[in-house]
Amino acid sequence: MENQRVQDIPRVPESIDFPQEEEKILTLWKELDVFRTCLKQSKNKPRYSFYDGPPFATGLPHYGHILAGTIKDVVTRYAHQQGFHVERRFGWDTHGLPVEFEIDNALGIKGPEDVAKMGIGNYNAECRKIVTRYVNEWESIMTRIGRWIDFKNDYKTLYPWFMETIWWVFTQMYNKGLVYQGNKVMPYSTACNTPLSNFESGQNYKDVIDPAVTVKLPIIGDKDKASLLVWTTTPWTLPSNLAACVHPAHKYVRVKQTSTGEFYIVMEARLEAVFQEGDYEVKETFPGAKLKGLEYVPIFNYFADQMKKQGAYKVLLDDYVTQESGTGVVHQAPYFGEDDYRVCLANGVITRDQDPICPVDASGRFTSAVTDYQGQYIKDADKHIIAYLKANGRLFHHSQVKHSYPFCWRSDTPLIYRAVPSWFVRVEHMSEELLKSNSSTYWVPDFVKDKRFGNWLKEARDWAVSRNRYWGTPIPIWMSPSGDEMRCIGSIAELEELTGLKITDIHRESVDHIEIPSRIPGNPPLRRVPEVFDCWFESGSMPYAQMHYPFENVKEFEEAFPANFIAEGIDQTRGWFYTLLVVSQCLFGKAPFKNLIVNGLVLASDGQKMSKRKKNYPDPLEVVRKYGADALRLYLINSPVVRAENLRFKEEGVRDIVKDVFLPWYNAFRFLLQNVESYVVDNKVPFKYSEVDMKSTNIMDRWILSFTQSLLDYVRKEMALYHLYTVVPRLTKYIDYLTNWYVRMNRKRLKGEGGLEDCRQALFTLFNVLLNIVKMMAPFAPFLADNMFQYLKKLTDEEADSVHYLMLPTPNETLINLDIERAVSRMQSVIELGRVIRDRKTIPIKYPLPDVVVIHQDSKYIDDVVSLEPYILGELNVRSMTTTTDKSKYGVTLRAEPDHKTLGLRLKNDFKAVTAAIKALGDGEINQMVQDGHKMICGHKIGIEEVRLIFKSDDVTSSKYEVHSDNDVLVLLNVTPDQSMQDEGTAREIINRVQKLRKKAQLVPTDEITVFYSTNGDLARVAKEFSTYIEEAIRAPFKLQKDRTSQDSLIMEETQKLKDSTLTVQLTKISNCVVPSCPWVNVELVGIEPRFGRRGTKGLVLLQNSRKQKLSFDDFAHEVGCLFGIPCNFNLFDNKGKVVTKDAFANASGSTIYVTRNESLETRSTSSEPFCKVKNVNGRVLVLENPAGCPTNVKA
Repeated sequence: MENQRVQDIPRVPESIDFPQEEEKILTLWKELDVFRTCLKQSKNKPRYSFYDGPPFATGLPHYGHILAGTIKDVVTRYAHQQGFHVERRFGWDTHGLPVEFEIDNALGIKGPEDVAKMGIGNYNAECRKIVTRYVNEWESIMTRIGRWIDFKNDYKTLYPWFMETIWWVFTQMYNKGLVYQGNKVMPYSTACNTPLSNFESGQNYKDVIDPAVTVKLPIIGDKDKASLLVWTTTPWTLPSNLAACVHPAHKYVRVKQTSTGEFYIVMEARLEAVFQEGDYEVKETFPGAKLKGLEYVPIFNYFADQMKKQGAYKVLLDDYVTQESGTGVVHQAPYFGEDDYRVCLANGVITRDQDPICPVDASGRFTSAVTDYQGQYIKDADKHIIAYLKANGRLFHHSQVKHSYPFCWRSDTPLIYRAVPSWFVRVEHMSEELLKSNSSTYWVPDFVKDKRFGNWLKEARDWAVSRNRYWGTPIPIWMSPSGDEMRCIGSIAELEELTGLKITDIHRESVDHIEIPSRIPGNPPLRRVPEVFDCWFESGSMPYAQMHYPFENVKEFEEAFPANFIAEGIDQTRGWFYTLLVVSQCLFGKAPFKNLIVNGLVLASDGQKMSKRKKNYPDPLEVVRKYGADALRLYLINSPVVRAENLRFKEEGVRDIVKDVFLPWYNAFRFLLQNVESYVVDNKVPFKYSEVDMKSTNIMDRWILSFTQSLLDYVRKEMALYHLYTVVPRLTKYIDYLTNWYVRMNRKRLKGEGGLEDCRQALFTLFNVLLNIVKMMAPFAPFLADNMFQYLKKLTDEEADSVHYLMLPTPNETLINLDIERAVSRMQSVIELGRVIRDRKTIPIKYPLPDVVVIHQDSKYIDDVVSLEPYILGELNVRSMTTTTDKSKYGVTLRAEPDHKTLGLRLKNDFKAVTAAIKALGDGEINQMVQDGHKMICGHKIGIEEVRLIFKSDDVTSSKYEVHSDNDVLVLLNVTPDQSMQDEGTAREIINRVQKLRKKAQLVPTDEITVFYSTNGDLARVAKEFSTYIEEAIRAPFKLQKDRTSQDSLIMEETQKLKDSTLTVQLTKISNCVVPSCPWVNVELVGIEPRFGRRGTKGLVLLQNSRKQKLSFDDFAHEVGCLFGIPCNFNLFDNKGKVVTKDAFANASGSTIYVTRNESLETRSTSSEPFCKVKNVNGRVLVLENPAGCPTNVKA
């Protein structure tokens, strides 16, 4: 109680369940409404705007969403830390193919006629039902991941106010002359009955096997009755063939096929691919231009009468014909191929305003125009068409080909290219403007901006924004029946004014029937065109629509546009990033964002795409339940995926973040608070941290303070560049430096062994750096950072309820000392090299060695090492250190070998000569190369990092020393210890066993204990001779077991082998408490109330009677039930939360067993003393109270 009056220091659990602690922090955030409180606190600060790309809520979030969400969360949390107000609104894509495709499958809808039967209103009502199916799950998962975003103030693309802004955006484009209607050959999904944008068609390529046919086109009037040969992998397009195309400049040949005697014309470069070797004779060679205008016999006659008049069935010329595939003569079906359409249009075979020769309906079935195949799906008709060609002597060759082919991204069915009437936004003319606007933006990584995205912009095509569908924002164009009068409506108010109707919704079922009177007297009214907007047009317009601009929030929009930041996956370079830029360019002539992070794709561990069907990846929530959200977040953003590379997701990678980053960080934090408690208890003084008092003369304190401030400076600079991929590795590496260097090398100081003031300086230093790293890590690991902050703030004057309310501090320049950082870095190099030597010789660090020699040709390097000599001696556990700039004193010479992998790849043909020259370098030349960092060899600049230095020592040195180097400093370690050093190493082994047992018993440094031991052989001698050394290390008495009295209450005991001897260690504490002389256990109820008048929840059960008969596990459960008056339907757990089994019960004496009806139990602190008073009388145990506090009326 005396200690408590000085100061109550918060105790940290020995072990931590990260997911469980995260749940507690989530509860804290909810109770304090931390996210909204942050927004309130920053309300009047400068705005930092962020756009969130809207996902569909028809599916659950996957790792790709979690990755992108984490990147967005890190950046926006950091922006808040920088003093900005960051509004974060979630948005939902609710229209379009993803929704409609699900409804089509669910209702068995095959085409437009099925929708017409049920009615558009009913169809859209079904769509509306599913668009928010997983909204709650999304919010739950994203919240559990730690993402802060406003789900309550969200936007959905189906909201009428959102759709109204879409109308406004389109009307702006329309008024600028950027909108037109036209027939254009486009990627088309027969499963979804709609065209796709060119960027959508590139999202899902697959390798497929298709028929490949070579078809004869007999030339009319040819002297040899020769045929042109055309090749295609789409036989279904042959009924629509209207021309053939050749390259004007490439050479073509007339050949006679030896086996048949028939004449054919093909491109010379394709001869060997078309004919078998020796089966042809070239009769004539000529340029393709000579073939221009030749007429041939149509393959099919469905359109022959109509199209011959327009110049069809002739040879045309164009440069797009290649020498890489086919026959060099390309079949032209202008309404099923982009180039076909362009070539035929340019040559007058077709006209823009004619009825298309497109005998395929919306579902990909032949129409009545192709009578022989009417109603057949085009791919099914291929075999029938091939059979027709063969039967009519038009088939030259039939095979199969495997090639990459585009599939619909939604239905996963093959796309076709088909001419469809669509509404377009003109983009091709603004390619240069798009590139210019893009150049003003900042991308991470930048190669995506300049290459992948930049190349796409250079080839930008007019954007087909309409879809022949139902569930979407209707295109706001009203047109007369003749098509000569059009009006584009830009708002609901405008439509109301023109019609006199009150309009509350603008989906198709609400506006399709509305007519607008014609401006021309006597003309019929205008009706809306049937198409709706592509959902990409809606998501590309979200910067404006989410704010209902320009109808509301004009000032807010103008302040927030363009966005400071956006982020999505690399697949969005042709999706959302593109549509955002195009819409913004059309409206405002500039990019809609300033900074952008592109992430790569998260793949399964085998490199395949993650698949629910294959179950080739772990469930994200299960990973969070096992390791915590912080671990998953850090794993994802500390991977190649934030550099737009792909990540093969491995669960063990998340586990390693816990093991290698979080546990060491937590242990350093726990170590701090334990020693703060010791400081307060031992010295009877309070501890309160203040940065004003941040002064220390200790060089390691000054190093870690400087190193922390340098890290803070680095984080701020790199985060300003959005370089998550450089920041996160530095943060995790810092934790390694903190725990494995500062804490480990200053343990004694932190425990107070250097005196009161030195201990205070060390504790203040560790507190400072931990508080700083908590603030720096807050955006990346928000749960653990806040968990630690809740403890740390109690030892400061800080009033903030959460670390997320705090701003990131600016670096304290007065604490930065680059000379000390350099010196410590050099010290670390020496120590690491020495450790490698110890590992190589399998000499544990516990065993002292005589001396170490440090050699470097730079005297300043030597000075730095000497300044930190005590730390080198301590860390390498050597008696002395010698330094020199002359390695020849120790008979050490150098030779060099090339790094074969690095140089071989770089030098290629010159590698052999350079290798020989490197091997021939003398000692002096190598020394100079080390000093300069490089050397010119055979005309190539070879860096020191591209060679491997090999040190050779003379016989005297090599018999005594082991040598190692990092191509900079050379370390010689004497590996010949004497007997006293061996004994000290053994004593350290004993200390290690005691401390491990202490940890196992969950003791903290302030727990007063006595350690008793028993051993034999030479180990007994070492234990006796080094007893004072051992006592100083364990900070407790170290006595022989025979000296233990009845007052020394046993806490824990362990026996193990050490140095061919047996060592028994007992941890005890002084106690006046009487312990039963027979086996016993404490029992405690958790969440269960005693019944039948019983009082108290703690009791005692003896496990053996006076006749030495042991209590069985089942009888024990019965005893517990009788003791507390409760039925036996309970579970038993130990203090670690593990179920007590029959085997565990057999070794439970002296412990506490917890009785609960819960399925699990948290780790609990335990007592080694019985809960109840007892008395030992003549070999019998009298229990004086049971449960605790309830007298048994047994006469003592």
